Amino acid sequence: MHDDITDVPGILVGHDTDLEAGTGCTVILSNPAAVGGVDVRGGSPATRETDLLDPLCMVNEVHAVLLTGGSAFGLDAAGGVVQYLEENNRGFDTGVARVPIVPAAAIFDLAFGSAHTRPDATSGYLASSQANAEPVAQGNVGAGTGATVGKLFGIERAMKGGLGSASSTLVGGIIIGAIVAVNALGDVIDNQKQQLIAGAQRAFAQSTIVVNPANEPATTQEAPAHATPEEGPAAINPFGNTTIAVIATNATLTKAEAKKVAQMAHDGMAQVIRPAHTMFDGDVVFTLATGTQHAASDPGTAAQIVSAIGATAADTLARAIIKAVRAARDLHGVPAVRS
Repeated sequence: MHDDITDVPGILVGHDTDLEAGTGCTVILSNPAAVGGVDVRGGSPATRETDLLDPLCMVNEVHAVLLTGGSAFGLDAAGGVVQYLEENNRGFDTGVARVPIVPAAAIFDLAFGSAHTRPDATSGYLASSQANAEPVAQGNVGAGTGATVGKLFGIERAMKGGLGSASSTLVGGIIIGAIVAVNALGDVIDNQKQQLIAGAQRAFAQSTIVVNPANEPATTQEAPAHATPEEGPAAINPFGNTTIAVIATNATLTKAEAKKVAQMAHDGMAQVIRPAHTMFDGDVVFTLATGTQHAASDPGTAAQIVSAIGATAADTLARAIIKAVRAARDLHGVPAVRS
């Protein structure tokens, strides 16, 4: 076990990383095809194929999920993932062609490196072709390359975000994995100790966003005492944010249950990102259920299993978020926790 999403059998992860441009993409392949779900909580999402995951819609399989930088431009990388899957005879059988189902979500990293270099179809294809079940590279890689956190007082005070992954196992052999690109407006905290890990620089001791100087939970969201009026929340740049994640499990889930797991997994963001799900974030969680562990035979037991998976997914996602910022390194003048 690697303590990452590739601990789920059949889940492969690949990246395309452009450190110079400060962007990249990450592809999560599922073989066999998975039942998918999604829950969008942020106020500024950039997504693809999310409507298809609605339990009311017909298609019941997902072949890959793309997490990408580049905002809406970066969603073009999904075309490369589709091409790779088609070449490998993967897709929803329509009778005349196999159509790969590739939902996607993007973070806004255009202000980090080069605004004019974004992941494209070539990037998506390269990431797909490199996907494997080995331990997942984390930090400044793939969709986390241009990620930053702690931007409530401006990008000048931000710290480096990144890509993180973690996994957990339930009794009975159910495995839950999470992978996340952490590009939050808010700060990242240790939810066990209520201590800031990565966030707005020079606001560490006095910031009331996370904890106050007495190490007590925050009750307000005011600028630190030394901040100018322009550095308070009223000066928030509406661009440059979003945390996007995939939860994978070997459990057998319906589309409705997969959506419920995605919904519950958002609690993991709220545990360690303060604040999360703002109007300036496009926070999205996808679920992939490969179904290699058989479903419960009665509704009551099934509901208990779904609830346990959802709760564990939240905790696993929270750990993946913390791992992301701890694995990140300084890039383009933005400092990381390591420094």
